[in-house]
Amino acid sequence: MDNTQLIGQVAVIWFLLLGFFLVAYVVLDGFDLGVGILSLLPSEKTRVGIMMQSLGTVWDANESWLVVVGGILFGAFPLAYGMMLPAVYVPAFLLLFGFALRGVAFEYREHAENKRMWEWAFGIGSLLAAAAQGLILGEIIAGFNIDPGESQASLLAWLDPFTLIVSVGVITGYALLGAGYLIMKTEGEPQAAFYRLAYKIMPYPMLVAAAVTIYTPLVHTYVMARWFTLPNLFLYAILPLIAIYAYYRLWRSLEQQSETGPFFWTLIVFLSSFAGLAATLFPYLIPTRLRIYEALAPLNTVVLMLAVVIFFVPIMIIYNWYMYRVFRGKAEDLPAYADDE
Repeated sequence: MDNTQLIGQVAVIWFLLLGFFLVAYVVLDGFDLGVGILSLLPSEKTRVGIMMQSLGTVWDANESWLVVVGGILFGAFPLAYGMMLPAVYVPAFLLLFGFALRGVAFEYREHAENKRMWEWAFGIGSLLAAAAQGLILGEIIAGFNIDPGESQASLLAWLDPFTLIVSVGVITGYALLGAGYLIMKTEGEPQAAFYRLAYKIMPYPMLVAAAVTIYTPLVHTYVMARWFTLPNLFLYAILPLIAIYAYYRLWRSLEQQSETGPFFWTLIVFLSSFAGLAATLFPYLIPTRLRIYEALAPLNTVVLMLAVVIFFVPIMIIYNWYMYRVFRGKAEDLPAYADDE
């Protein structure tokens, strides 16, 4: 095997790892942020205590996966990191500010006399973090709107209708995931309220997903050629069909008052969407401008990183599994999380 082939194979491995960690983060922290977003709704204010209690044992570990995603992008694909970051400075700032705000609010609310103020801070921080992630995702799909002759996008390149629509999709998608999680963690009247909430939210991420599916091939000609040629057409059609089926099962699970179905089928929608995005973008990290092979760090660096990842990833997975197993079951409105009436 020559050096070029080896670089190509290592680049694919890191692309798959990046996708795996990104999915792990979205699944685990997505419902976490979704619960925070739902806490802003007036109808849920009386249930904020039990909502925050449901996250109390897991939310710190959930965010660790995003750190790994950033580390991989910086370490394995430094050229892509350097081109992407200037284009999303503002969303990245909003993301970090949102994380800091919700983190402080979560800890302070437990001991504060005026819990309402910290509940608002927790909800707004969650909303900012989700909105920022949507803006960054929209910018990646759009290809960073880099002007001809420029190596980097402008500071406000992320501010366009498409990225705003994607941001709405991420916010409502996380909220749907959060409602599914709360259905599993509650019972009685609160659970019935979260069934109704999930039912109301369900159409919005589906509409945004349809808009992105239509928009992407219109903007990127290589996507149009890839999707609408045979036999690719049949292969790429599988993922949206899975998403449509998952939406149908999600609707049925809400109708049947299933406790695990809403979360599981929302998860399938997210996974099929990410699989479709990865299959569409590959081998690009920045559509039409930068391929994974061109962005890869020196071979000795990425091989050393691979050894580190192989050692630590099983530990992270086992830790997360153990934590969820230990703290499984219904959430209760403990005194420390009780609402300040």
